[in-house]
Amino acid sequence: MAVKPLEDRILVKPIEAAKQTASGLYLPESSTEKPIQGKVVAVGPGKTLESGTVATMSIKKGDTVVYGKYAGTEVEIEGVDHLILRETEVLGIVG
Repeated sequence: MAVKPLEDRILVKPIEAAKQTASGLYLPESSTEKPIQGKVVAVGPGKTLESGTVATMSIKKGDTVVYGKYAGTEVEIEGVDHLILRETEVLGIVG
């Protein structure tokens, strides 16, 4: 199933945090935090401005982005967890 975000929204697949420390210790599920980074899977066309023009998106498919811990809406697509975020909820692009 293909999901195409609308307006200034992006579809992100969260990058899970490491479940093992650098020294080799395994972390329990309860100690890991929600991911705050993800890979952009799809991007909407951009927000329509009052003038009728469409603002260009500064984020593109394939970018790795950082977002707030509780940002966006969680959705499950074909058994895989994703987030739908507005462009303004993205804090930065990892480059």
